[in-house]
Amino acid sequence: MLEEKIVRINELYRKSKAEGLTESEKKEQADLRREYIENIRGNLRGQLNNINIQNEDGSVENLGEKYAGKGGH
Repeated sequence: MLEEKIVRINELYRKSKAEGLTESEKKEQADLRREYIENIRGNLRGQLNNINIQNEDGSVENLGEKYAGKGGH
């Protein structure tokens, strides 16, 4: 996510506390927050899908492959 969007999220937050937001600003804030959360989830999923563990028998297991599609959103 672009740094500019994070800055805009923070600007809208400060404005909401100081003077309130217009309806279009509230929608923009909600859209930016949704995009931010989706980005964080995607990054986390990517990291978790690349975790390998070594079993006691020496074999290596990729947790992303093992649990892909199980219990995810």
